[in-house]
Amino acid sequence: MKLSTKGRYAVRAMIDLAVQSGDSPTLIKDISARQQISCLYLEQLFTRLKTAGLVRSVRGPRGGFMLARPPREIRFIDIVQVMEGSMAPVECVDNAMLCSRAGSCVTRRVWAEVKEAVDGVLSDITLEDLVERQGRNGG
Repeated sequence: MKLSTKGRYAVRAMIDLAVQSGDSPTLIKDISARQQISCLYLEQLFTRLKTAGLVRSVRGPRGGFMLARPPREIRFIDIVQVMEGSMAPVECVDNAMLCSRAGSCVTRRVWAEVKEAVDGVLSDITLEDLVERQGRNGG
């Protein structure tokens, strides 16, 4: 199971936004420069993050993006699911109807446990936690 570039970059951008969070919005071009991610790519990510209610945009000369909620209220899983969808390693975990063997499949339960474990870890970590970890790592 691998996260796509969208998922990884969205997490990085959200951490950046949380570090910069305050009363004023952050410009995408500033996040782009700090994170070395294309502005065009970030715009696509922020469109999805905004639709999901994780960020909000502010128009005007002092416009940009801000977190829609405090960093302690945004979970790692919220960001990843917006970009990646379910963390299930196989489709039948989320939809048993996709496989005629789902009811008797021994491995399906293992895959469900993998999803539960990943979801549990990602749910336990907030954006605030990630900012603190970054501070401890000097980043």
